[in-house]
Amino acid sequence: MEQRTTTLAGKALLIGALLTLAAPGTAYANTAAVTVRTPGATLGPTAIDSSISTSAQCGSGLVSAGGINQATGTGTGSNGNHVLGTEPSSDGTTEYTGTTGVVGTDLTYWIAKGGSGGQLNSAFSTTPYAMCLTSNLINHTQVVMNKANTPTTAATVGLVTASCPSGSVLLGGGALVAPANTGNLKAIASFPTFNDSAHDFGKKAAADGDTNPDSWSAVGWDNSTNASNETYAYAICSGSGINVSGVTVKVRFTEASGPTTGGTGQTTTASCGSGDGTLVSGGAAISGGGVTSTDFTGPGSAGDHLNGSYPSDSSGNPVGNGTTSAASWTAYTHTGGMASTGTHSDAWALCANDGV
Repeated sequence: MEQRTTTLAGKALLIGALLTLAAPGTAYANTAAVTVRTPGATLGPTAIDSSISTSAQCGSGLVSAGGINQATGTGTGSNGNHVLGTEPSSDGTTEYTGTTGVVGTDLTYWIAKGGSGGQLNSAFSTTPYAMCLTSNLINHTQVVMNKANTPTTAATVGLVTASCPSGSVLLGGGALVAPANTGNLKAIASFPTFNDSAHDFGKKAAADGDTNPDSWSAVGWDNSTNASNETYAYAICSGSGINVSGVTVKVRFTEASGPTTGGTGQTTTASCGSGDGTLVSGGAAISGGGVTSTDFTGPGSAGDHLNGSYPSDSSGNPVGNGTTSAASWTAYTHTGGMASTGTHSDAWALCANDGV
């Protein structure tokens, strides 16, 4: 009897040890965590063909991405507010618009930039969001910028792509268009992609369920012809020298028809699923649809634009300052004053597991 008791105890210890080794939380933990920071809304613009810039700052952690949300009000004037930029910054005011390549490291600020067209509303405002990442593995980041003199003709897609350096992993990205005072120029897309032939080197977006995209694309869009237009894309990548072979960044994507009625907006939301990892960033677009299977095409009207790309709950409501549990990303899209047949709204959520 004593011998049998010892054997059973030994088996129990062995099974316990095996269970400990197999426990998902032990071998495949995820230390990536994100806190959302936002200072709230800044009112404006208050003049036709003007812009405002506001920023959010990470008190701790590094920006893996950021977002923007705009209030438009109601009536005809609501068509004038639009996104000009959602972009990383070293100090909350500096924009990276010079030499392309790696432009910054370990940044903690995110800029949201809004512009007015030829219409105004007293309700106009812009709210910035910073996604503040902490991770036992990814403790440094780098920002890659690329730019192009585009779009220079009306209602044509001005697309540019920034790619992460080899050996790093994409965490998020951003977009900017300039000049800010033309009124008709806007950023209509900011999304994850791949620098490969299957994605036409950034012209096709990452699809739902894709893993580890390596690039970020931005799209400029203008009602009119302007030879000086510039579009900038920003890729937020893990820092150099970090072994990211165990990191998985999962893409979640949603596309919806609309908005198609003039002067209306809608929200479209993508969410991280169970086991996908922590929401670290997201993207948004107003497009011609089918953005993951064909090269990006513009929406149905030259006046269509974005009013938001931000962390949210699953119903599309923006999260508040200090939120640590955001798992969704929302695109807020809006038509101009004209009907827009064939227009679609696109949202991406990037969900990261650092494998630590």
